[in-house]
Amino acid sequence: MSYNHVPFLIVISAPSGCGKTTLLRLLLEKKLDIAVSVSHTTRPMRKGEVSGVDYNYIDVVKFVEMQHAGEFIEHATVHNNYYGTSYAAIDTLLGHGVDVILDIDVQGMKLLKAKNNYDFVSIFIMPPSLDVLEDRLRRRNTDSNEVVAQRLINAEEEINQAHFYDYQVVNDVLDKAIIDLSAIITAERLRSFRLNNNI
Repeated sequence: MSYNHVPFLIVISAPSGCGKTTLLRLLLEKKLDIAVSVSHTTRPMRKGEVSGVDYNYIDVVKFVEMQHAGEFIEHATVHNNYYGTSYAAIDTLLGHGVDVILDIDVQGMKLLKAKNNYDFVSIFIMPPSLDVLEDRLRRRNTDSNEVVAQRLINAEEEINQAHFYDYQVVNDVLDKAIIDLSAIITAERLRSFRLNNNI
């Protein structure tokens, strides 16, 4: 007897500096038949990023055009930049039979839940503490003190909404966090309502 599941979305959110990008990279390296949806953003491209891989970088005018055309499944404003996930990107990947990771914030997750038109599981990545998070943000050495302070305020607000998620994973020890994420995905794939059983 073999088990094949119906592909679903995996929503992963985390405050800035929690190590989400590293976790996702390591998760993809495990080759679990998972793809990451590439969001659109008006945020400037950072050093080392690649358009179409990290984000689809567009200007505000194009973003608003897509928004008004109803092309986004969810969109949000974060740190004064626009972010959005397109229906086209999601549907294409699901059509290929893979589970799709959505790297979106709390606002986006709530919008997705309210629309209720996709099967998804939500995971919130927690820092070990706000003190550890502040240390990580400062060690990145990419933001001013004012920006770091604002990111910490935003992080506390996001953490206070973590209870809206199906799961919470603390990213303290990286290897353990990856094991926890992989276990959640495996368990969700074995949910009875997602299985196509071939006996």
